[in-house]
Amino acid sequence: MYRSLLITGGAGFIGSNFVHYWTKKYPKDGIVVLDSLSYASNLESINNLLESSKINFVKGSINDQALILNILKNFKISHLINFAAETHVDRSIKAPDIFIDSNILGTYNLLKCFENHWDANQKPIGWRFLQISTDEVYGTLDSENEEKFNEKSSYSPRSPYSASKASSDHLVQAWNATYGLPTLITNCSNNYGPYQFPEKLIPLTITNILMNKEIPVYGDGLNIRDWLFVEDHCGAIDLVINQGIIGQKYCVGANNELSNIDLIKKICLLVDKYASKYNFRLKNARSSNLIKFVVDRKGHDKRYAIDSSKIENKLNWKPKVSFEDGLNKTINWYLKNKKWWEILIQR
Repeated sequence: MYRSLLITGGAGFIGSNFVHYWTKKYPKDGIVVLDSLSYASNLESINNLLESSKINFVKGSINDQALILNILKNFKISHLINFAAETHVDRSIKAPDIFIDSNILGTYNLLKCFENHWDANQKPIGWRFLQISTDEVYGTLDSENEEKFNEKSSYSPRSPYSASKASSDHLVQAWNATYGLPTLITNCSNNYGPYQFPEKLIPLTITNILMNKEIPVYGDGLNIRDWLFVEDHCGAIDLVINQGIIGQKYCVGANNELSNIDLIKKICLLVDKYASKYNFRLKNARSSNLIKFVVDRKGHDKRYAIDSSKIENKLNWKPKVSFEDGLNKTINWYLKNKKWWEILIQR
């Protein structure tokens, strides 16, 4: 039996990677991508799928109730995967309103519409509403011990962004408990890979080197993140959709903890190594000369780390891409796809 998926935020970073992953693995499933095409989205990320008619694209907002209901009905949607979100912490500190509107009210609207659609079809078995969330809802960890976040960790968000994602998680869980809606949640660590908007740490570092711009490092650069290659995340989402237990959460991480400054230094070395292959002439003999320490971010979380034991043991998931391979793939992709990221920077 083939499925019909509505993928919100499917022209963004993780969403576009997931669209490529799903169409390749499940070519007979129908896919509708809904995206507002905000600054962080790029239709070029899925353009080849549009040209080959493998997916349908609708430009619009997840807050548009009439539009969502129309898509759910006309395309006979059975699965809704919500990637749509404002995600940049710095932007949430400066302008939190849009994060409340998109991440909380947008998720609320999707839940209401999917519930209406589910009820109208007499609550069929096998339908799914999957909320893609973040480890940032759990707050921060002490860098001096080995504690990690898991599905039982208390929520303790510390930025407008993470608070908005925590709120949407609570709404999703409430719609399962109150209305029986078939919901699932994944909380992932920091993703990296192709198609990521160049305001995030890894693509920002790469593109700044290529443009001979300073690489800003918050505070002492010792904040620690766990890095998950986006294709491995897509594989985890696949398993959760197909095998996950309704109403439950799954934490997804790769056990690749690294301080920001160590990560940036690794990227500098690799860009120096590969740049000439793609005809980039770097103005600095060593890209690390571009590193500049700046005033720390407000409320900057010290460390994130994920315990993925549940999804590993229950769904037999493990990351397939080593951090070294993933970082090499990512850097080479940005070197090869200058036109893709130049358009975004110029917006």
